[in-house]
Amino acid sequence: MSFSQEVKNEILRRKISKPCCNMAAAYAVACFGKYFDDRGVVLQTENEGVAHFAQKLYRRCGVQGTVISKERPTGPVYEFSVKDPAEVARMLALFGHTGKEPTLRIRPENFRCQNCMQAFISTAFLCCGTMTDPEKSYNLEFLSTRHYLSQQLEAMLAEHDFHPHRALRKGANTIYIKAADHIEDLLTFMGAGGAAMRIMDQRVYNEMRNKTNRLSNCETANLGKSVQAAVQVQLAIEKLQAAGAMNTLPEALRQFSNYRMLVYAIVLILVMLATNNDTFKNFLRRLKPGHKKAADEDGKEAV
Repeated sequence: MSFSQEVKNEILRRKISKPCCNMAAAYAVACFGKYFDDRGVVLQTENEGVAHFAQKLYRRCGVQGTVISKERPTGPVYEFSVKDPAEVARMLALFGHTGKEPTLRIRPENFRCQNCMQAFISTAFLCCGTMTDPEKSYNLEFLSTRHYLSQQLEAMLAEHDFHPHRALRKGANTIYIKAADHIEDLLTFMGAGGAAMRIMDQRVYNEMRNKTNRLSNCETANLGKSVQAAVQVQLAIEKLQAAGAMNTLPEALRQFSNYRMLVYAIVLILVMLATNNDTFKNFLRRLKPGHKKAADEDGKEAV
């Protein structure tokens, strides 16, 4: 079972108690189903529970609908429909539509309490929503072929600070949310708190994995630099050996078994000799940027 179907199953377990919220949820089925006009309403879904949920919503509103199963190469598709003329007339009167509107728009009059919007959005997701597995990416979408309905749904989501975006893909209006924290808020709002917690857990896991990878890459880079430095030192030692420079060293230095430490010792001795030599000290002093300027000022004062 996909993560999207798991989210829908969790939403289906949420109970709608108020009649007005039940009507708002039934209205979402009409708006985001296959079609909604004077012929009736049809919703097609791969989730059998969604089809029976829609039938239950309409039954509570006094409208009788049917659920049938259609076999397809990709698997069964379940269809909820209201096509009987008498039932269609009752449904249109309930939602305040004529069925002959040139462009279908959401009627705010069908939302009578604060929870009606929640029931509408969650049922809209059941009808046309999809959610990517958080192990792959964070993406929640609503798909609809109706342009104005998509605009209104986007405005509803924006009103609740879910920060939706809209795009046209293959002739379908897509409302999508990619920010993980906004997806978590929307899932919780729709009644899928368990799915929201799973996304939170996945985010923590991804952050820890990324941090571990960064530390591992740093350690690998440092190890590579150390190996490169050791190779360069070894090459330098081999050149000194080939030139016979090792034979000119004092007997104490020739006893070093670790040639790398030998090179370090030679450099240290050279530094000590240079810093104790007055001529070399004067030479280094002349190389300092401020030395020439100070000398010129001393010369001017002498004049």
